[in-house]
Amino acid sequence: MKNSGKLSRRSFIAGTAYAVGALLSMRKTSTGGEEKRFKKAIILGMLPSKMPLKDRLKLAKDVGFDGLEIPPMDEKSADEIRAIADDVGIELHSIIYGGWHAPLSSADEKIVEAGLKGLEKALHTAKRVGADAVLLVPGIVNAQTRYIECYERTQRNIKRILPLAEELGITIAVENVWNNFLLSPIEFARYVDEFNSERLRAYFDVGNVVKFGFPEDWIRTLGKRIVKVHLKDFKRDKNAFVMLLEGDVNWEAVRQALIEVGYKGYLTAELGSGDEAYLRDVSARMDKIIEGSR
Repeated sequence: MKNSGKLSRRSFIAGTAYAVGALLSMRKTSTGGEEKRFKKAIILGMLPSKMPLKDRLKLAKDVGFDGLEIPPMDEKSADEIRAIADDVGIELHSIIYGGWHAPLSSADEKIVEAGLKGLEKALHTAKRVGADAVLLVPGIVNAQTRYIECYERTQRNIKRILPLAEELGITIAVENVWNNFLLSPIEFARYVDEFNSERLRAYFDVGNVVKFGFPEDWIRTLGKRIVKVHLKDFKRDKNAFVMLLEGDVNWEAVRQALIEVGYKGYLTAELGSGDEAYLRDVSARMDKIIEGSR
């Protein structure tokens, strides 16, 4: 069918919406230039493990990433990776602590102490490398731990270490994961609010909610509580995570929701590791998500 050459009302609206979205994805800097609303990052473990550390960070920068998310480490290692990152020109924006191994929901005080010790190390790593947040899986609901017990214990135990986070100026970012806990955005928002602290926020994982919800809905409900975002995609009929743009995530709806709630900062891919070609592909797919194109 030939194009009529006329601009239909529908195509005009669609084009205008795209243009507005593109403008909203940029913001002015103090010097009048354009600054990216969304920055791209990957986790350190996605980079080829056999390469020297400097080459790994340089590769991340070369293929288009602005930042990295790294695990907790000792002071010497933290100083080393920060020096390399500064030299390469890539930001260490977050610490991926986790907490599965020592959940703060446990009834065993020894396990809780181990979890708090690990979280303390992660907070100090963040301060040392210049990161501003630590990812935390707060607890696990299972046959041994009731939902209400997980809720109450994790809040109680996080409050034990929250003063350190506030002192260091590092945000503890609780992530939505498959831990049978915080299963709705309404509850997640309430959970965060009950800490009444700017240093306890939400780390939103897009792919983790697709199995039982809609990421754009969660984003709008969590709103300003979101300080970091993980990017993954999920295919419902396969019940499996897939490559970005190949699953059931409505990426344009996610992008618009992030803009609507005023989110500015890092979008971090949390995928498998791979070589340079693979990483360039991930980077390019993230560009499409950010730009609102497929």
